Amino acid sequence: MKRALITGITGQDGSYLAELLLSKGYEVYGLWRRKSVVDYGNVEHIKDRIRFIYGDMTDPISLIAAMRISQADEVYNLAAQSFVTTSWEQPLATADIDGIGVTNILEAIRIVKPSARCYQASTSEMFGLVQETPQTEKTPFYPRSPYGVAKLYGHWITKNYRESYGLFACSGILFNHESERRGAEFVTRKITRAVALMTQGLQDVLELGNMDAKRDWGHAQDYVRAMWLMLQQDEADDYVIATHETRTVREFVETAFAQVGTTLEWSGSGVDEVGRDAQNGKVLVRVNPSFFRPAEVEILLGNPAKAESVLGWRREITFPELVSRMVRRDMDLVRLQAERS
Repeated sequence: MKRALITGITGQDGSYLAELLLSKGYEVYGLWRRKSVVDYGNVEHIKDRIRFIYGDMTDPISLIAAMRISQADEVYNLAAQSFVTTSWEQPLATADIDGIGVTNILEAIRIVKPSARCYQASTSEMFGLVQETPQTEKTPFYPRSPYGVAKLYGHWITKNYRESYGLFACSGILFNHESERRGAEFVTRKITRAVALMTQGLQDVLELGNMDAKRDWGHAQDYVRAMWLMLQQDEADDYVIATHETRTVREFVETAFAQVGTTLEWSGSGVDEVGRDAQNGKVLVRVNPSFFRPAEVEILLGNPAKAESVLGWRREITFPELVSRMVRRDMDLVRLQAERS
């Protein structure tokens, strides 16, 4: 029985990965921070099948202890301050967790069990002001946020430990991936939750930032499968994981509203743009300048050809299905909340 240690196990990716590994017969250990109130997050339904270890990415001693307790054969480092907007508000904390924290876990592996295989969660935000489209493993990086900069450090230190110490350490450069378990602070979940609330008359208008920003959106369930595949190879390497399709925020909004039978018509442009219900003319979406990033990332589009040829990975969940799943889940949550109140 293989042993796996997952940092960030209660998050979106951590929960899907835990499910995948459990289905493959792994003994799964999860690193989590001590809180005043116990919160299992997205792994509430499988908490009895996971062995939890208290630790923190900024505390190297706790990570060494976690490696000693778990004796993990595979380590998946998914823990991060992962909200781009917050990285401008908390740049030092983001650097500590997303940058130095990666070094801490790599050191723990090197000291305790250097034979363990390690996956590092890199991100398409490292491309930032993109130097070519689509982006591949060879595209130069140009991060445009403290989050992207911190993640770039984590990416390069992983490569450095692989080349310097011979660790089996891979980085997955994952493009935007969402799901029904996405945190409420992310724009995709903000959209689908707003649609659900509007259908119940609990919200009037959805306010968003740059409607023209383009992203390559996939489903997290597909992407965690790629993480596992990377650690099953004969040699460690880095891979872009993406759908090779790009959509604007506006398209995401339109697809979400379409799930409840609402068609949007747009008027105005830039900060004056609004989306109206095509049937009754009511304003449902409005651009709010305060939601624009200080330095915008206009387009992200990944080419997963290497992952497809080497790993045999394929995206299975389409963009429309992704949005549909998110809207349906939020509809269920809103109805449940209404019943309880």
